[in-house]
Amino acid sequence: MFVVTVLFSIKPAHVDEFMAAMLANASTSLQDEPGCQQFDVCQSGTDDAGVFLYEVYDSQADFERHLVTPHFLAFSQQTALWVQAKAVQTYQRLLPPA
Repeated sequence: MFVVTVLFSIKPAHVDEFMAAMLANASTSLQDEPGCQQFDVCQSGTDDAGVFLYEVYDSQADFERHLVTPHFLAFSQQTALWVQAKAVQTYQRLLPPA
């Protein structure tokens, strides 16, 4: 399994609209992408502008397909100016086994 984490810092004036767009993106990913097994959207308990994603895909190729889906491209374009910072990390999940 291929795991992706993303840590966002959102401009405070855009937190609500970013979260709405992010939740729609995550929901569509889970519904329409067979290789997307998990897409957790987490918001900091101390700073609403802090958003953490935990995504699990069957493979790196499935994640790369996610990055070119129409819904992801639209989300990325819509939210680009709302993001102050973004850090992406990738991992291979060892446990639990696939």
